[in-house]
Amino acid sequence: MAKRKLIALPVGTVLNAIDVGSGPALLMIPGWSQSAAEYGRNIEELAQGRRVIALDMRSHGESPLADTGHRIQRLAMDLHEAIGVLGLDRVDLLGHSMGSSVIWSYLDLFGEDRLRRLVIVDQAPMVAALPGWDADARKAFGCLLPDVQSVASFCDVVRTTATVEGTKEILRGMFTAGLPEEDLDWIASENLKMPRAAAADLLFDHCLNDWRDVIANTRLPALVIGGRRSIFSAESQEWIASVNPNARASIFEEHEGGSHFMFFENPRRFNAEVSAFLST
Repeated sequence: MAKRKLIALPVGTVLNAIDVGSGPALLMIPGWSQSAAEYGRNIEELAQGRRVIALDMRSHGESPLADTGHRIQRLAMDLHEAIGVLGLDRVDLLGHSMGSSVIWSYLDLFGEDRLRRLVIVDQAPMVAALPGWDADARKAFGCLLPDVQSVASFCDVVRTTATVEGTKEILRGMFTAGLPEEDLDWIASENLKMPRAAAADLLFDHCLNDWRDVIANTRLPALVIGGRRSIFSAESQEWIASVNPNARASIFEEHEGGSHFMFFENPRRFNAEVSAFLST
């Protein structure tokens, strides 16, 4: 598909990236244990009139395995350093799932100065519920898991599941029933490029972050994309957009591929909406 490049960060970590096109830059950050290659249905179209850089974060995809740093704050620092190495300014960021958490952590640590627009793709403000939250609060903030122990149990499953078939069952509920089985096979294989111990460590850290205050203080123009049948409630995506006067939400219905990977299941609508948003 597209050409690959290596981005050598100051701390010695190397990130592999797909780099296509020219013009204003869009940096795309995949979700937990996902790869830049999974944006293969989006990159070429989004690169019409802009430069698109899709990152394999540390230990993900084609990037080398890192010994340390499998936590959101370190990935945010990696993003900050990559932007610096690439010499980017006024860059647009797109994050899917955990990739959105990386963006929120970046904003928390470094602010908005070097950024222009955000595309937040289906990430809850908090994955695990806080003690005492009722069903309404869990729905409003998109909580997938009811408590910390549930997070730990899920991470234990990830740590001990190193086969394509097992990984498919972890991922299956993130797609609509119409996804071809061969597509799920390929996505599971891409996931397994990240060693399971590192994936479990990163997942545990990811699930325990609460980004509500960062989201509420963000004023960059933002497109927030969710799915009606996603693992994260559509209400949580609408909340993210509601607290930023410069944001709007777009929800894909189930028949439109409206689960967690709508960019993969319905790239035509996804690409059109993102391109229109970034072009204004």
